[in-house]
Amino acid sequence: MNNSISNRIAAFRNEMKSAGISVAIIPQTDPHQSEYIADHWQVRRWLSGFTGSAGSLVITLDKALLWTDSRYFLQAAQQLSNTEISLMKDGLSDTPSIAQFLASELPDGSLIGIDGMVFSHAEYTALVQNLRRLTYASYDIIDSFCPINRIWSDRPALPNGEIFVHELKYAGQEAAQKISNTLQNCAQQGAESVLISALDEIAWILNIRCNDVAFNPVATSFLFLSQNEGQSTLFINEEKLNDATKSHLSQLGIKALPYNAIISFLNNLPSNLNVLINPSATAQRIASALGSRAVKGSSPVALTKSIKNETQLAGLRNAMKRDGVALVKLFMDIENRIANGIPTSEIEVGELAAKYRSQGDLYFDDSFDPIAGYGPHGAIVHYSATSESNAQLQPDNLFLLDSGAQYLDGTTDITRTISLGQTTPQQRRDFTLVMKGHIALGSAIFPAGTRGAQLDALARQFLWKEGLSYLHGTGHGVGHFLNVHEGPQSIRLNENPTPLTPGMVTSNEPGLYREGEYGIRCENLVLTVPAFSSEFGEFLQFETLTLFPFDINLFDTSIMSDEEIQWVNNYHSTVYNSLSPLLDEAQKQWLKEKTTPLTR
Repeated sequence: MNNSISNRIAAFRNEMKSAGISVAIIPQTDPHQSEYIADHWQVRRWLSGFTGSAGSLVITLDKALLWTDSRYFLQAAQQLSNTEISLMKDGLSDTPSIAQFLASELPDGSLIGIDGMVFSHAEYTALVQNLRRLTYASYDIIDSFCPINRIWSDRPALPNGEIFVHELKYAGQEAAQKISNTLQNCAQQGAESVLISALDEIAWILNIRCNDVAFNPVATSFLFLSQNEGQSTLFINEEKLNDATKSHLSQLGIKALPYNAIISFLNNLPSNLNVLINPSATAQRIASALGSRAVKGSSPVALTKSIKNETQLAGLRNAMKRDGVALVKLFMDIENRIANGIPTSEIEVGELAAKYRSQGDLYFDDSFDPIAGYGPHGAIVHYSATSESNAQLQPDNLFLLDSGAQYLDGTTDITRTISLGQTTPQQRRDFTLVMKGHIALGSAIFPAGTRGAQLDALARQFLWKEGLSYLHGTGHGVGHFLNVHEGPQSIRLNENPTPLTPGMVTSNEPGLYREGEYGIRCENLVLTVPAFSSEFGEFLQFETLTLFPFDINLFDTSIMSDEEIQWVNNYHSTVYNSLSPLLDEAQKQWLKEKTTPLTR
């Protein structure tokens, strides 16, 4: 048994007993509903030992359970194996929801404890409604239960990195114009002001960046914008500002107040002021402080932010070239190490990826923690190597590397699966089935207004025909020198009302995972662009942005159509023509070999 986890849960239960709490829910997020969070808010990770980026911990007086999705089933099973925490595989038909579990467990009159600063208003409302629907029992939810500071003695402080201005030559639009457009959107939704909690939205509107969250260049802050002069305020701690950023904010008509002043500020707003909030991105305690002043609507930023302007797209295309050059260096190095018997671990590959990317212009950081999975580890969808799991690469299995970078002019995200030795017929067939789906989605033509859920099956169809599948989404939006996972669009089986719109950058990443053997994922970033118009309306297609070859040794051309083979050959030709002018002779020769045309 993991004694440190047991002791933490025991201390947490003591706090529950003192407050009369029967059950507590601890989500993996922060006051901004972020996917990736600063260490200060890694409460669920600290209490459970599970390091995945998604999932909620539920603690009763005698049970502990963790809900997470299919990306983390294998990882969570391993990390929870020596604790009292039970894994709840969210999304499976036999797994109850948290609300269903509570309704079956709690007696009438029970108190449910949450920290309302890390529980969104939408989640709070849904929990209340679901409990009412599921049971006649009456529960009270306490949204101020946050005892963690009393038991986490060495809890990390709030991040305090300095913000900096993201220059117009990269952003492509003045912050003043973004603020004006945002307030116009608010007016259309019946509000003269807006409270924005999402860190990437704040960074985008104000053209500011920071390093508060690993891999995400955002600043810990809240933003209140108002049509009323003198009211617009950025809630950010003083040490994060310098003379340049103070001047930048002043020119935008924005004053600064301390980060923790947000609740008192909202409490003191005029009672007749309408404030737009996005319930899914706004903390419950913030919504509660606004009370009747809150106008619940959609984000006035998310859709506009997702549609990249020409300056951003030009920068991203250049970033893709630099990223491709770095990957040529990286994979040449990996091959050399394998050929010469130089010990190379999964963690070392991630470090090498960062090293080669950092040699390129405008590099800022990685865009996420690299997923470097050799053999069976490749089957763990969001695997992250630890000192205990860190495998050495060997010339006898597949290796999956999912990695990316933050450049000042764009964000990259690419997955390649390569063979480190002899391939098996099953590996080649599996890889080719995944690639057939990748090609089908990447070459799709679809009418304007099409949603990602309507295209998702294109990427899965060839796997489904063989009785195979994968449980994660096929595509996520990608920010511009911002979060690598960006809404509002997606390509997945779940319905999402946002249509794929010209200017959106989305991933195309079908996969296949054989537990205990290997994993395969093939990912490019694609840009939605106009295709043509006809009497039936406007049609769209995808432009592939990523520039790096797929492993030609893994294709089984016997199950590919002529069109699919031509797609691969055309893509590899584009990769070579785009990258070769930036490479030395040895690198050019290597890339030439890796882009040799496929034949039957």
